[in-house]
Amino acid sequence: MTSKGDDGWLERRFGIAARGSSWRAEAIAGLTTFLAMAYITVVNPTILAEAGMDFGAVFVATCLAAAAGTLAMGLLANYPIALAPGMGQNAFFAYAVVIGAGHDWRTALGAVFISGCLFVLLSALPAREWLINSIPRNLKLGISAGVGLFIAFIALRSAGVVVSNPATFVAFGDLSSFAPVAALAGFAIIAALTARRLPGAIIIGMLSVAALGWVVGDAPFHGIVAAPPSPLPALGQLDVAAAVSFSMVTVILSLLLVDVFDTAGTLVGVATRGGLVGADGKLPRLRNALFADSGATVFGALVGTSSTTSYIESAAGVESGGKTGLTAVVVAGLFLLCLAFAPLAQSVPSYATSAALLFVAALMARGLADLDWDDVTEAAPAIVTAIAMPFSFSVADGIGIGFLTYAVIKVIAGRAKECPPAVYVVSLIFSLKFAFL
Repeated sequence: MTSKGDDGWLERRFGIAARGSSWRAEAIAGLTTFLAMAYITVVNPTILAEAGMDFGAVFVATCLAAAAGTLAMGLLANYPIALAPGMGQNAFFAYAVVIGAGHDWRTALGAVFISGCLFVLLSALPAREWLINSIPRNLKLGISAGVGLFIAFIALRSAGVVVSNPATFVAFGDLSSFAPVAALAGFAIIAALTARRLPGAIIIGMLSVAALGWVVGDAPFHGIVAAPPSPLPALGQLDVAAAVSFSMVTVILSLLLVDVFDTAGTLVGVATRGGLVGADGKLPRLRNALFADSGATVFGALVGTSSTTSYIESAAGVESGGKTGLTAVVVAGLFLLCLAFAPLAQSVPSYATSAALLFVAALMARGLADLDWDDVTEAAPAIVTAIAMPFSFSVADGIGIGFLTYAVIKVIAGRAKECPPAVYVVSLIFSLKFAFL
């Protein structure tokens, strides 16, 4: 059933009636998607603040990048898919590139910008299908799961659930203190509400734990609404020149690969669930969707945030009735409205965001279930990739070890022809990195 408004500009622009939807259904779907991913407006600036960036400026950058990317996806590709700074990419940016490798956050932003430009170029070339399709499926699953395990470790450490130990490297923290208990309780709340299919489960769980912290006096409350913070501490601060160095090659490559894989997986997954895949099994307007995603990463680096990507949480809106780009346009508008809620975002303590991080990590790790366990030459490299990321505290090194392991195992097993050329190329790049850096 459609409304009269569907007969005007909205119908001509989005084809709402043609897809069996209505503007009301699209608006509800947009709200649902926004609630499912609104946690990123708090989590992303919290993570990047640990890299030395200004929380308020990153909050503004997060909202702007999400709004711009989502709006582009809705208008260019007419997909009900929302974008925002990606989980995993932000952790890699802060903990591996800046804190771990010692690069300045401005240099890291420069690397994000370069990776985004490469993604834009890739989106315009036939090579995009070559890259996406030539990387073995099991390695993609291993990368996704590894990023999830990396995020889980960060969440547990940030909440004090695990701490460093000179004898065992890591150990449990004081589980009788408030922060670890609150983080684990928040995780349980989010998981339980998700099981009940409640929209906005993550943001509800975060705010519940944060409210408890405010009540008991463990966390300060700064208010709810105010004028947006200044974006200047992060706006245009990227250092592209510093990022153009051999030491940053694998960082840029890792950012590019993760962004491409995330985008491809999300587009296919959400489009399939929404019945948007063509009769030939291909995604219509794929190039436009890739341009929207890659352009959002470039824009995000300019305003001051890590890589922006399509969100799988968009499936929540699709399941509630979203079928066109109007859903994405609604989400973009809601992200802009979020700019007024900076005090609330700054009031959310780290243990509340840790609860959200841990839950997102659990969702990402489930990709291991889809591995080809019957073929050890496929499963073993994927597992090595997954466990190397948290243990090396580096997404890039985990990807590198995974690709190298895959190539070497295939060659020794006498199945070198099964290893795509792209894997050998990436393996060579990481071999040089490990040997000389």
